[in-house]
Amino acid sequence: MPKIAIIGAGSIGFSQTLIRDVLCFDELRDSHFSLMDIDEERLETTYRWALKLLEQERLPATVTRTLDRREALEGADYVMCAILAHGIEPFENEINIPHKYGITQPVGDTMCVGGVFRALRTIPVLVDICRDVEQICPHAYVLNYTNPMTMVTWACNLATGVKFVGLCHGVQGTAAELARMVGLDPEQVKYWAAGINHMAWFLRFETLRGEDLYPRLWEKIDREGPPEGDKVRWDLARQVGYYMTESSGHLSEYLPYYRKRPDLIEKFDSPGRFAGRHGDILEAYRSHWKPHAERTFKQIRGEEPIPFGQRSLEYASNIIHALETGEIFRFNGNVLNRGLIGNLPQGACVEVPCFVDNLGIHPCPVGDLPPQCAALNQSNLSAQGMAVQAALTGDREMAFHAVLVDPLTSAMLAPSEIRQMFDELFEANRKYMPQF
Repeated sequence: MPKIAIIGAGSIGFSQTLIRDVLCFDELRDSHFSLMDIDEERLETTYRWALKLLEQERLPATVTRTLDRREALEGADYVMCAILAHGIEPFENEINIPHKYGITQPVGDTMCVGGVFRALRTIPVLVDICRDVEQICPHAYVLNYTNPMTMVTWACNLATGVKFVGLCHGVQGTAAELARMVGLDPEQVKYWAAGINHMAWFLRFETLRGEDLYPRLWEKIDREGPPEGDKVRWDLARQVGYYMTESSGHLSEYLPYYRKRPDLIEKFDSPGRFAGRHGDILEAYRSHWKPHAERTFKQIRGEEPIPFGQRSLEYASNIIHALETGEIFRFNGNVLNRGLIGNLPQGACVEVPCFVDNLGIHPCPVGDLPPQCAALNQSNLSAQGMAVQAALTGDREMAFHAVLVDPLTSAMLAPSEIRQMFDELFEANRKYMPQF
């Protein structure tokens, strides 16, 4: 009976996905889930939902809940992390204060000012979790879904000795989108993708027989134009020659090209959550969990059944299954660059293909990326590396330098203006960054 601790189980929709995915494997149906969160109400909701699922499907799995993290980790074989450190208030500061200086962030959780400051307040919490893992369940694998993925994974691997891998759905989700664009099912394509999280490149995208599908993609885009809401990503792909793994709204924050003038925002923007208009993302965060909660309460009351039987695209359950059974599984994971990508800094966090079996997780050497792709990755890694060091050491000036060299920030503001914005945001969020 593997024990799976979910730290941040009050993330209702996400926890449901992970629990369902695991229980879809016959070999994992006797798993024990230990749910932990600091929000008692939301934790209780996830717990009651899980009990209802076990009752509905007559599954032998068990589930407990606790507000005590160390109790949740006791005897754990796998630790899944999906937390929002310190809640919504610091996030609002990270969106609102840069906006005063003319920087709009559609998401603000990976790069730009918001991503750096999220790292500064999130990394200490994740490092503390990992230190608890070292003491309480040192054999456990930590499967992290918390953003900013690259910086969190980088920091936790530097600061602790846990078996820590960062997971995202960008690669497999994008591969499925591309397959459908050329009229194929996702199961009919194969691919090789590598880079950094939220900016990994499809170096190969082919049919199962080895036909290169890029010509078909370029032809479709030239004929029909990019899909609505994805203009940034396709414009970049056309210029560098490779498609990458993150949505246009996200990607526009990581580069100096698309958000620095009103006419560019108008040209490349699109309606919806990631449009970047001030207030969109804050409202989305406030309201995002409500539909999940309403549906969940209906399922708990038995007013509608809980869907079950088909796994999502998330990797975690397949990784646990491979580690438990030895059945080999390939995924794209975030790990430290130890000879994996030749033209990105060694020791940085990269996203590469990995194989997993009952001996562990085995990242694959990729070699050099196309130089233009590596250069764009490096522009993000420079800022991310300084943010990691600042978060671990409490070096305020290093934190400022991370913001100073951020691609979008440096395209929008003069250094003295960046300093003024940084100081204002630092003071607003100081209480969430105890290392300083």
